Amino acid sequence: MSYRHNIVRKPWGHEYLAYENDECALWFLHIKNNERTSMHCHPNKTTGLVLLDGKATVSFLNDENPLNPISKIMIRKGLFHSTTACHEKGAFVFEIETPVDKEDLVRLRDNYGREGTPYEDSTHEYSKENEAALWIENPAPGESNTYSFCNARLEVRNITSVDDLRDIQPSTNVIFLQGGITTDYGVAVAAAADVITGKVIKLLLEVFDKVKDDTIIMIMERE
Repeated sequence: MSYRHNIVRKPWGHEYLAYENDECALWFLHIKNNERTSMHCHPNKTTGLVLLDGKATVSFLNDENPLNPISKIMIRKGLFHSTTACHEKGAFVFEIETPVDKEDLVRLRDNYGREGTPYEDSTHEYSKENEAALWIENPAPGESNTYSFCNARLEVRNITSVDDLRDIQPSTNVIFLQGGITTDYGVAVAAAADVITGKVIKLLLEVFDKVKDDTIIMIMERE
């Protein structure tokens, strides 16, 4: 199923696809204040969450992690988690996932009676037409596109050299949308759907100085 042109209505708010390629999918979620996603897991997907605006708490079965703009958390395959909005305007969240499979979902608990059910079907969708929905395009090699969204500045770069990564500030969070940083023998040390800081990128570049062709990153900063 293609979600390119529709928004998915949720009992806690809504979500929609903002970017997709063969390696990963980026979804935008707006969670209303004091509402929460189900306690769920993705058995086969790795997921990264980035809070763009508002405030949120990501809960697990045994603990929780608060998120403030623009902080992130990576969630391994099979880890049950739930996101709660803790701000009057809600939580505005990017969810990056790999591999691309929206049906890879198991709900354990849910405030809205959806435990044990699959992802929403098409009856929960409505058109993006006339909605201010973000869609991210890949820039040409060596170029970048900039978006202003949810009080954040998003710079999407097409990387042609590791030098294009060296100016990223240590505290800045970066999503790899495509390609990545590799060893000399082709093993990825930063790959599509990874969310890492500029500090980690600099540490990787001390040893690994190769990037895959058409590597796309998104740099996220507060406006």
